[in-house]
Amino acid sequence: MSNDEIFAAAYREHYWAVSRYVARRLPGRTGEVEEVVAEVFTVAWRRRADLPASPLPWLYGVARNCLANAVRGYGRRRRLVDRLGNDETAHGRHVVDSPDAEAPGAWVHEALDRLSPADREILRLAAWEELGAEEIAVALGCGRRAATMRLHRARRRLRTEIDRLGPAPSAPAEDRPPPAPVPADATLCKDHGHG
Repeated sequence: MSNDEIFAAAYREHYWAVSRYVARRLPGRTGEVEEVVAEVFTVAWRRRADLPASPLPWLYGVARNCLANAVRGYGRRRRLVDRLGNDETAHGRHVVDSPDAEAPGAWVHEALDRLSPADREILRLAAWEELGAEEIAVALGCGRRAATMRLHRARRRLRTEIDRLGPAPSAPAEDRPPPAPVPADATLCKDHGHG
């Protein structure tokens, strides 16, 4: 198979997975999602001779770099708008949520948001993209052992934040049975038979 055919097959097979990967990291920014995905596949086209046999983790690694560029650009544009005085607060528009506006499980997302960007990314690769340690290593550009250790530590830190932020129990502690033990990997990741 030629490099062009390999690229075409990777594009057909993985376009939607890459789109979902990017969209999860740029919620509500559809136009930017399309731009980032286009950039990912532009890079893949230019480097089509380098595409590995299993290209999805490699494409996720390219997407991470393209996302970083997009986020930096968004930050620069946001700062410019703020300097020009066109932000919502300058015009007196304040949005206030009602007390019941919190989505179920929002505290889990809040716990995730409290983690470092590196921890959030490795947990998302494992849970959202359903990658195993070997594939995570490719996406992050590190060794398998390093990916395994980083994932373990990120899960532990997430568990700590979840325990800190979890919903308040409804019954007094003395009336509640003790909580069931939760396996360390049950928080966000499922074992899919990967390394």
